Amino acid sequence: MSTTRTAISPRRAENFPSWYQEVVRAADLASMSHVRGCMVIKPWGWGVWELMQRELDRMIKERGHDNVYFPLFIPLSYIQKEAEHVEGFAKEMAVVTHHRLEKRDGKLVPAAPFEEPLVVRPTSETIIGETMAEWVQSYRDLPLKLNQWANVVRWEMRPRVLLRTTEFLWQEGHTAHADEAEAVAETLEMHRVYESFARDWLAMPVVAGEKSPTERFPGAEQTFTIEAMMQDGKAVQAGTSHYLGQNFARSAGIEFTDVDGARKHACTTSWGASTRLVGALVLTHGDDDGLCVPPAVAPHQVVIVPMLRGEDVDAEVLDYAREIATDLRRHATRFGPLRVHVDERATRPSDKKWQWIKRGAPLLVEVGARDAAASVVSYRNRFSPAEQLRKPFAEFVATAAAELESLQDKLLAQAQRRLDENIRRDITTRAEAEVFFKQDRAGFVLAGWCGSPDCETGLKALGVTIRCLPTRLGTDAPCLPCGQTSRHSAIWGLSY
Repeated sequence: MSTTRTAISPRRAENFPSWYQEVVRAADLASMSHVRGCMVIKPWGWGVWELMQRELDRMIKERGHDNVYFPLFIPLSYIQKEAEHVEGFAKEMAVVTHHRLEKRDGKLVPAAPFEEPLVVRPTSETIIGETMAEWVQSYRDLPLKLNQWANVVRWEMRPRVLLRTTEFLWQEGHTAHADEAEAVAETLEMHRVYESFARDWLAMPVVAGEKSPTERFPGAEQTFTIEAMMQDGKAVQAGTSHYLGQNFARSAGIEFTDVDGARKHACTTSWGASTRLVGALVLTHGDDDGLCVPPAVAPHQVVIVPMLRGEDVDAEVLDYAREIATDLRRHATRFGPLRVHVDERATRPSDKKWQWIKRGAPLLVEVGARDAAASVVSYRNRFSPAEQLRKPFAEFVATAAAELESLQDKLLAQAQRRLDENIRRDITTRAEAEVFFKQDRAGFVLAGWCGSPDCETGLKALGVTIRCLPTRLGTDAPCLPCGQTSRHSAIWGLSY
């Protein structure tokens, strides 16, 4: 094991779960709160999420969707209408039963129970469906394409910050269509949007495909997913898109009069991605010095640290740092104008340097008196933080955008290589799978599935599930659990 000192302890190779928790803390992304299972997202983590929101929101609106907001509380009767949906979420639902507090014996206690309890939103198909039934009357009202950015609550027994929390943030899209073909096309289009977003903005390659029946969203006829491989070989479900058929439309009464005057039920879809993506960034791009934020979603792409010593030259150093920032802001990458920050805090320069390395700022500039006098720029690339580079002022300003784009491309190439190297095609029997998945950092197995429910859940004792039936990967291997001829190619793996 390397004896080189690193900023994060333990290292990934020593204790991966603890390393993850330490990077989230050291990078100032988030922390668990005083409310069990809930998190506080810190400014740097919020900045990353905000940039994810901005781009994903643009992509969603570009495809004709409008943003809306629906209530946090859902009447229990709405939930009960969709039996299969309820079964999938019942154990995770938080329920509000009273509407005020009273003081008794010096303590506040719940009083005035509701006639009908309210469920705290775990997802919004039911309440949005009830409203769609009011808005949709004619084929002219379709398609109806909505999206909301919201918080949801699903009671989590084993919380893990940014990956599994009782309350989390997400976007959820909901659409209604006149026929199945249009609704399926919408489902697949949003599936492609998530895949493109993960790859192009998060530098996170994924395996795209369809969920097997037991892994589908409750109440859906089809669920499509993108599965990202983390550095420990486990999968993160990074975005899902569901074709709901007429299931929710029938229970909510979403009907319309078609062009021939007949009454029909609409076909609906839903799709979503959440703050879990911030945790997935850590697990994909973090190293033993902290986080590496892809420049596309870095709140500050270039951080400038003036090396202030309490001397007369400090004013010149600070002026030079600000000049670098001003000139950089006139440039742009393919992700937009450069985001530049001058860290003028009254903190030791060396401490600030390591704070920004751990946070994952893509380019870190250290400005000293000699740099200002010589009009040069000394900086570090987060991909190689130990190596200090120097360029003349004008050259650095002119090439910074290209260097940021190069860093984005390197992060994607590194993650793609790791994914490709850890999809195993040579594991074709249950015995081989049992040995493989018991080791650390196992990865994915591309093997067959015969289609039977027993085999679909046949490796759950190991924590292994079918992550997806991949769209672009195939195999002639037999069914992994039973050895019979397979009907589907499947990605098998452990997951978060």
